[in-house]
Amino acid sequence: MLKTYAYLLEGLTIRRVIGVTAICAVCSALLVWFFLNTYRDLLVSALSVGYTSMVLFTIAGNIRQSRISREAMQMLAIVAGSFLGTIIAGIVKGRDVRTMFTEKLSGVTITMSLGIGVGCVVVAAYILREKHARDQARLARAEAERHQLEKNILESRLQLMQAQVEPHFLFNTLANVQHLVETDPAEAARVLDSLIHYLRAALPQMRESTTNLGRELDMARAFLEINRVRMGSRLDFTIDVPEPLKVRAFPPMMLISLVENAVKHGVDPCCESGSITIRAIENEGTLRVSVEDTGEGIKAKKGGGVGLSNIRERLRALYGSAAKLVIEEKAPHGVVASIEVPTAVAPAAA
Repeated sequence: MLKTYAYLLEGLTIRRVIGVTAICAVCSALLVWFFLNTYRDLLVSALSVGYTSMVLFTIAGNIRQSRISREAMQMLAIVAGSFLGTIIAGIVKGRDVRTMFTEKLSGVTITMSLGIGVGCVVVAAYILREKHARDQARLARAEAERHQLEKNILESRLQLMQAQVEPHFLFNTLANVQHLVETDPAEAARVLDSLIHYLRAALPQMRESTTNLGRELDMARAFLEINRVRMGSRLDFTIDVPEPLKVRAFPPMMLISLVENAVKHGVDPCCESGSITIRAIENEGTLRVSVEDTGEGIKAKKGGGVGLSNIRERLRALYGSAAKLVIEEKAPHGVVASIEVPTAVAPAAA
């Protein structure tokens, strides 16, 4: 039975009891100057009214009903508490209840009025504070919802940009296969077989928001192997990445975009022979992954199209100003394209 209705007293804390006691003590000290009663007599009346009103106020705030507003219920509780508290104070002082409402009615009325007045002021302050707290909580929820909405929009934007990378990469690779079909069908069959194995490994992680550098390097190596079959001795490549860095978190499909640009815009259109080097270093909390080519250089390039613009947008969306894409001229000819991201261990690797 007690457990069933225990919720009605939720909020009846030691802090609230101490607060009511302090208010009663202060009010009694102020009123003793205006009445002939002793301080103790006034304090007994004030505490009886205060404690009774406090209990009824707490119960009124916890009653589960919807017909009367919570604030109205609490105001009614103060009136009822002042009435019952005055009777309790008379009983504690040894007075007859019948006499209280006949000969002592004026004193009872004054006590009840003071209790109601002080109680209403305290309740008004409490309600205002509670309303402020609810408003703050509402603002916090709205802010959290706004952040969640921004996060959802960001994720959708990242998925859209990542989706743009996938066909861009695939169409260029298939174009290479088409070229080989026309010039060397047997070689095209081998490249197509390698491409199937590559896509079987690569497609699942195209949709991921993060992976590790080692998996991205495997994709880049497979892509370069396919293109080396097509280009023959015109393409050579080196991957110089320490083993400990391969477990570092790295955004997916960015390294392959740099490698694709190095082949398509660097080595392929200009050189009898060219090389691509992939390097990674870690310095002061930053992972720098670079793709160097010995191709035409920046001036001859027409930009990376979807690839480089998507890399910049995705880096900005994922890391803000903590990550960047750097394109530099390489002497005597060629380009160094580098992605710098904050150092972290990929969750799967960790």
